[in-house]
Amino acid sequence: MIRQAFWFLAAAASLSSITSVAAGAEPLTVNQLSIADEKAVFATVESISVVPARSRIGGTIAQLHVREGDAVTRGQAIAVVGDEKLVLQMKALDAQIQALQAQADQAQTDFDRIEGLVERGTLPRTRLDEARTLLNVSQNNLRAKIAERGVVQQQQTEGQVLAPQDGRVLKRLVAVGSVVLPGDPVVTVAQQNFKLRLRLPEEHARFLKAGDRIRLDGDESGEHTARSGVIDLVYPQIEEGRVVADATVEGIGEYFVGDRLRVWISGGTRPAFVIPSSYVKTRFGIDYVRLRNGDGTIEVPVQRGHEMPTAALPEGLEILSGLRTGDQLERP
Repeated sequence: MIRQAFWFLAAAASLSSITSVAAGAEPLTVNQLSIADEKAVFATVESISVVPARSRIGGTIAQLHVREGDAVTRGQAIAVVGDEKLVLQMKALDAQIQALQAQADQAQTDFDRIEGLVERGTLPRTRLDEARTLLNVSQNNLRAKIAERGVVQQQQTEGQVLAPQDGRVLKRLVAVGSVVLPGDPVVTVAQQNFKLRLRLPEEHARFLKAGDRIRLDGDESGEHTARSGVIDLVYPQIEEGRVVADATVEGIGEYFVGDRLRVWISGGTRPAFVIPSSYVKTRFGIDYVRLRNGDGTIEVPVQRGHEMPTAALPEGLEILSGLRTGDQLERP
């Protein structure tokens, strides 16, 4: 009987969880705050713009340097379009330039000879004018043919398909050996600056505005901490009963284009109890807070809600039940 009584007193003392208050410790007073009434919605990772890289000339794809998912920079050569006709034109122009160069050299030699004979009075000056005219015509014909060769050479240079902007290759539309015409798309490139595009029921339109913050769950990003972003554009037109908005989230570029993520947006305000998460202690799957009770403290079970980080309280945690206004909490 004595042993049973001693065991009962020890168990009662352990269940009471009453401890003395540490001297000088400042308790946290629980107050009800007005917080954003967050709603869970789905958003899609989308690029600001998706543009095609087009061929500037017609021909056959000779080289293709990228594949889906590769990062490209503006002006980078991602493919080469070859046209055999341009090679033949270059050879023909080179032969013509050589012939015109020989004619120009002969005209220069004739002009120098006639000029010397005219100065000595052997030939009339009209022959010098004729030789000068022939020399000018030969030189102009040579310049025109060189310029024509430059046009064909520029066409060969334009056979390189360049990336229109910095970003990632979404899709290859051709393969090596494919025939393309001027203006045909070769690959599509998504600009690297990604956005979260939200499509919400129209009843959220009156709560949604540019500058509102959104929250991305940590488990959605594979991290322990949640990410936050800002809505920077709310489209003024409702499409099929939904309002469309774009949000900027730091580090969203590591996701796939078209990836659907769960985000939390503000749907108004509501009262709630928010305390630092460090004041909550979990034992055997149950959350407790240490509540001041007279000269001591007692551990009270509470129901944990979502994390509510703010600038003033980075580790804010909503408590759904177990607390009331005016409670004094001690750090465990």
